[in-house]
Parts: sequence; C-alpha cells; structure tokens
Amino acid sequence: MARKRRGRCVKKNKQLTSVEPEHLTRAPHSFIFHRGTVGKYVSSLVKDFRKIVEPFTASNLKARRKNSLKDFVSVSGLLHVSHMMVFTCSPESPYLRLVRLPRGPTLTFKIHDYVLARDVASSLKKQYSHPRLYQTAPLLIMNGFSGESSQLKLMVASFQSMFPVLNISKINLNNVHRCLLLNYNSNTNTIDVRHYMIRVTPVGVSKSVKKLLSSKVPNLSRFSDIADFVEKADALSESEGEDDPNSHVELPQDIRSRGNIVGNTSAIRLTELGPRLTLQLIKVETGLMDGEVLYHEYIHKTEEEKAEILRRREETKKLKLKRKQQQMENVKKKEAIKEEHKKKSLEGMKKKKDDKVEIVKEKSEPQISPDVEDENVNEDDDAEWYRKEVGKEPEPELFQHKPKSALKRKSDSLHNNWRTKKIKKEVKSVKWSDQQDEKWRNKKVKWNDQQDGRKRARSTNFKNNKSNRKGNFKTGGKNKRKQTIIQPRRKRKQGSRVTKDGRRY
Repeated sequence: MARKRRGRCVKKNKQLTSVEPEHLTRAPHSFIFHRGTVGKYVSSLVKDFRKIVEPFTASNLKARRKNSLKDFVSVSGLLHVSHMMVFTCSPESPYLRLVRLPRGPTLTFKIHDYVLARDVASSLKKQYSHPRLYQTAPLLIMNGFSGESSQLKLMVASFQSMFPVLNISKINLNNVHRCLLLNYNSNTNTIDVRHYMIRVTPVGVSKSVKKLLSSKVPNLSRFSDIADFVEKADALSESEGEDDPNSHVELPQDIRSRGNIVGNTSAIRLTELGPRLTLQLIKVETGLMDGEVLYHEYIHKTEEEKAEILRRREETKKLKLKRKQQQMENVKKKEAIKEEHKKKSLEGMKKKKDDKVEIVKEKSEPQISPDVEDENVNEDDDAEWYRKEVGKEPEPELFQHKPKSALKRKSDSLHNNWRTKKIKKEVKSVKWSDQQDEKWRNKKVKWNDQQDGRKRARSTNFKNNKSNRKGNFKTGGKNKRKQTIIQPRRKRKQGSRVTKDGRRY
C-alpha cells in the first residue's frame, strides 16, 4: 500500500512535527490582558507590559468581553501558563491583579503612576535596538525587599516565579539583553518598576577607535593621516569622557559585540526601554479572585468577623455542592426517561411494520365473495327439492351454472368519467360561444348608438358655429366667444382576435 501524501499545510505546521524541549515547557508562561472598560492608555500599558515578560507570554492575545476567567483557566494547563496578569480600571485609578494558576493566590496592586514605553523612548537622546532583544527573558533585580512580613515574602515569591530560573554556571552572556528592576520603598510601601536594555562596551578605547571597530567607515576627508584621526584630543564627548568605575567588569566569556574579549575590562551601560510603574499592594486573597482575604491595606477585621465570613463561605460551598448533586440526579432521571421512551418508540415501530406485512399478505390472498357461496347453497337446495318432489335424480345440466369469479370485473367508471368530462367540456364551449355572440351584439348596438349621437352633435356644432360667424361679421368681432367644439372620437381599429364565427374583436 502506497504512503499517504501530506499536504503543504501539514508539512509547514511545526506543532505537528516538532515537540517543545523540556526547559521551555517548564518555564513560567503568562496571560496579560485587561477586563472591563479601560482607556487607550491602559490598553497601551498592557501591550508594553507584555514586552517585559516576553518571550514566555501570549503577545497577540485578544480577550473579548464574552470570555470569562474560566476560559483562560481551562486553556492554561494545555499552554503551560502559570501566571495571569489582569489590568482593570476604576474611577479612582487603574489596578493590576497578579494571579497564580491554577489555585491562586491573587495579589491586587494599585497603579499610582505609569509612563508608557513610547514616552520613555521619546525622552532619550539616542535610542538603541537589538534584533534579539526580546528573544530571551530578562534578568530580575529586586532591591529593598527585606522584611519579616508575610505579604512581603509572598510578593518576592510571586515576582520570582514569573521568570525562568537562571543557572549561573551555565548561563550564556550573549543571551542576556534586558533586566527588570523592582525597588521596594518601605516608607511608602510602593514598588518602582523599571525596564532596561543591557549594553557592554570596552573600556579605555577612544571614540575614534570605537568608530574604527564598528562596521561604519568614518569620514577621513579632513585628515591627512589616520594617526591624526586616532590621536586627536577632542574626540571624546562629555557623556563618554567620564565613566563610573563601579560599572567596570572583567568579562568571563566572549561577547558578540566588537572589542569585548575574555579577560578584557568592559563597562556595563543601561538604556531604559519602559514602561515605568509605581505599584502598591492592596489585597492578598486565596483562590482565583474569590477566596478568603489574607491581607488588606485599608480594611482590618476582628476575629469574630473573620469567623462569620468563614462560616458563610462554608455554607455557600455546601449549598453549591448540594445543588450540583441535585443536578446530577436530575440528569440521570432524564436519561432514564429518554431510554424508556426510546424503547417504547422502537417497539411501536416494529409493531407497525408487522401490521403492514399482515395487511399486504391479506391483500395478496384471493377472497371468495358471499354471493358465490349463496349460489352454491341455493343450487344444493334446488337439487334436493327436485329429488323429493319427482323422486328422481336431477340431470346434471339442469341446475348447473357457471360460478361467478371471485375477482370482480373493473367497472367502467373511468371510461364513464372521461365521457362525462368530454360532454361537459362541449356544453361549456357552446355556452361560451353564445355568451360571446351576445356580448358582440350588445357592443355593436352600443357603438351604433354612440355614432348616431356623435353625428347629431356634429350637425348642431356646425349650425352654432355658422350663426356665430354671421354675428361676428356684423358686430366686428366684439361679441366673439369661444365655443367648445366636441371632437368626434376615432373609430377603434379591429383587433386581431377572431371568434369561432370568424368575427374580429
């Protein structure tokens, strides 16, 4: 048997042919979207935040209004999604909810201030870009998260679990292009979020030498010798003249950029990419946005109130479980009734089929009519009477009659019906012709009357016009009046239709 050929779409579909490696499936993935009505700036902030956690996020995710949180949770296991970040907007300020899938907890942050990535880029004097900038996850740098409070420890654990774990002994520095800085301010209980691009430049190299090392060819038309270009004193700019020694590091690996070799000293420089955020933790709750409140910044409850809330929650859980069991029982009852109805309908269909077969059999068997049976009885009676009266056996031809056949002869009803229809049709045609003749006679009489009336009107009009002409001639046309002249109607042309008598109408 020949092999089945695969189509073009199947060949190009990488999901069918290749399987993701284990380190990618274990990496934390995320859904970032907004719920409810938000402005265009919050929508832009959602897109900028997706860039921070790339590549392990759905960058082109489109969440519709009819999509509920259950839809995202049901898909999260298949797509290895571990976190969900939901942006909402209230009349006071926007909020960010960080949810750990599939069972929580949920952290709610209030966004005090935010600056979009496009505004940050427009404020820079020189903007940098890298083709592989968003192909790897950023480094997470956390500062000031030192404390014994449970909510602080939960925040640290939640932020760390959002990004893949780094192995320092196996890390490749060529794959490190970005870093995310989280700075906690203990006085205001706020978190400053900043997003930077990492660049490595060699130290102790003048600007002219950097230009030679780069792929761009410098303009040497003003110099007679290349030494003048390299040794000129004013080659350094003010920003690059002074360098912080704390940013100098000795490279343990080769980096793809020019001049960065193992063992050489290089400077690490950061360029902000944006966005900027100022967050404050408001609430911590168990479950997916509907569990028990563990911490709240503004609302504090007593132990009695907490016990009452817990009791209500248990009651709602029991009621929900009871309703679910009742629904299952109702579904089972409906299925049993449906099966019983199905059996009854099948039995009825079978019975109906058997009755049809019996009716067909009865029709196919010939039936003896009662008239034939009565004749046979009468013949036997006549022969018996003859024996008693005459005392002899009757001759065989005396009471012998041909028995009528059981099958009746077809009546001539069809023939008679056809004949009556034909007669009716002929009578109808005769009546129609008489009606047409009578109509034609009436039309002719009416037309003759109209013609006579038109002739009389024409003669009277002519006489009136003649007398008016004489009067106008005598008076000089002073008493001249317009007379209405009745124009004779034209004769109607005879039509192309012909009656049975040969007349046109």
